[in-house]
Amino acid sequence: MLQPLNLPPYPFKITDENGQLSLFDEIRKRTIIITPEEWVRQHFVQYLIRQKNYPKSLIKLEGGHKLHGKQKRSDIIAFNSAGEKILLVECKASSVTIDQKVFDQVARYNIVHKIGLLAVTNGLQHFYCRINFEQQNYRFIEELPAYLES
Repeated sequence: MLQPLNLPPYPFKITDENGQLSLFDEIRKRTIIITPEEWVRQHFVQYLIRQKNYPKSLIKLEGGHKLHGKQKRSDIIAFNSAGEKILLVECKASSVTIDQKVFDQVARYNIVHKIGLLAVTNGLQHFYCRINFEQQNYRFIEELPAYLES
């Protein structure tokens, strides 16, 4: 049984092959195995598209980047129409507590990306943060801005 999340439910195309649940990923355009983290990632992507009006074509999932010589993957990056990165999302399984370690991870990834809007979610709790690079500070915000407001 897939855990209900604190995000709107979506009509995913879920298949069960010998007890292995999969769904069709609209962004990567392929069927993927549903892990607890993937379940959160897929819901958050749908939230971005359906509730916050982020264009599907401007969302990238699990994009690779190098950090301190090691290969890392960012869960979700959204771009504006000029191709600039505008949102970095770190997704965790619902069983993972959002703690300082998770915030440190997204902050490290943002050393590479330098994106002004960050989100961290485990599907149950969501945290949003604006980064001001000039003043070298950040502030948490209540709600994730819609695409045209970001």
